[in-house]
Amino acid sequence: MNTRPHFCSLNAAVDILSGKWKILLLWELLDQPRRFGELRRLVPGIREKVLAEQLRELEADGVVARKTFDGAQLRVEYSLTEAGTALTRALEPLTQWSLEHVARR
Repeated sequence: MNTRPHFCSLNAAVDILSGKWKILLLWELLDQPRRFGELRRLVPGIREKVLAEQLRELEADGVVARKTFDGAQLRVEYSLTEAGTALTRALEPLTQWSLEHVARR
């Protein structure tokens, strides 16, 4: 008989990270803010529509901030919030596990 609760405390993080590209987007935003086109180039294979959707979801979850700059040409930058930085740093042990596990295969 399994007495563990159905809800796992990891569900919140997994929900935020669900999506094919979200972890890659967070990784690309870790060191510096990026513009939309820059993210599109840094994450090969992502469609523009999907990139916009995933950035909106990450923004709604409070891990990515969107900043608009006025000027001759409208410019938008995306960056990690404090929560986004913490989440991305929390993935580092999982990255290490993946490297070790893949190396054994």
